[in-house]
Amino acid sequence: MTRFLPADIEELRDAVAGALTAEEPVEIVGGGSKRALGRPLQTPHLLDLSRLSGIRDYVPSELVLTAGATTPMTEIERTLTEHGQMLAFEPPDWRGLLGGEGEPTLGGVLACNLSGPRRIKAGAARDHFLGFRAVSGRGEIFKAGGKVVKNVTGYDLCKLMAGSYGTLAALEEVTVKVLPRPEAETTVMLAGLAPEAASRVMAAALGSPHELSAAAYLPTGYGPIVPTACVVLRVEGPSPSVAFRRRALQDELAAGASQVLDGEDSAALWRAIGDVSPLVHLQDRAVWRVSVAPSRGAGLAEAIARRLDAVWFLDWGGGLVWLAVPEEGDGGAAVVRDAVGGAGHATLVKASPALRRAVAVFEPQPRPLAALSRRVKEGFDPVHILNPSRMVEGL
Repeated sequence: MTRFLPADIEELRDAVAGALTAEEPVEIVGGGSKRALGRPLQTPHLLDLSRLSGIRDYVPSELVLTAGATTPMTEIERTLTEHGQMLAFEPPDWRGLLGGEGEPTLGGVLACNLSGPRRIKAGAARDHFLGFRAVSGRGEIFKAGGKVVKNVTGYDLCKLMAGSYGTLAALEEVTVKVLPRPEAETTVMLAGLAPEAASRVMAAALGSPHELSAAAYLPTGYGPIVPTACVVLRVEGPSPSVAFRRRALQDELAAGASQVLDGEDSAALWRAIGDVSPLVHLQDRAVWRVSVAPSRGAGLAEAIARRLDAVWFLDWGGGLVWLAVPEEGDGGAAVVRDAVGGAGHATLVKASPALRRAVAVFEPQPRPLAALSRRVKEGFDPVHILNPSRMVEGL
């Protein structure tokens, strides 16, 4: 396998142009922590973007940061923390789940559109993606968006790149919106709730005026912090406001029968939820990520668990279902997608390479949407040299 290691945008263009001329596909790798996401690749070349790193422009007062696409998330988060800021979409770290050995990067998070528990309040990664510079599968340098929050010039290609898994272009530089870090956070824990009751409690909490930033349900608990079935609700903001809203939540939802996690204990719990830590120990199982209407999450998880030996929990107020199921046969693909019934999206996040080749990793698209996806792919990468078949076989 040939390894290309470009140091700037011109060398990146030359590497892609060379692969295009030879009509030999490349696997795009940044930090390498998410290589096990999507369908497995077998390409004659590796396009290593690890040298395209470093923060290039950051003015905290402007709430905008520009960096090389493979800048490690640890560097991004450290710099933002020093200035009391954060990436509001709370990017998760799935190395424990996927067994990845590399370092998560900003470009990788955006290319996979990964968002954590705060998504229900702050939006997805794509909503904070302001601009980029990249090389398409045509061997052409192009850019989109800009370095200001209010930028509506041309097509919003950032939304297209987010979640494309490197199948349309190789990102060289990215610009994101950042926000102030909350002064305080606290988590209210309501124990002993059955799934349907938990769903109703989360809906009531999210519909209240208390501005929750996260809501999840752990039906089997998680470690010593959450030893039993528990709804967890996070409140963030100025300290006096957080204290007031926490008391109001307890009064309205728990009648004093709740517990509270503050500060770093609360932060550690939500990092674990975003990183899918409750399922990490189930190494021999396939893991599905199912996005549905929040009102359906608990019922769907229970329906699947009646047909499969499933371990599960809910995030995003019930709108995100994480399932670990036995990998035998189709890894639960038929059961999971039958339960979703076309009213949601099921993604096979973790499985053996053989299973990821055998079943559709991403939710199969209706024929008109699949045709549109093919036209988009061929517009950016007509010879299919960038991460071919990573999302859909043949693309």
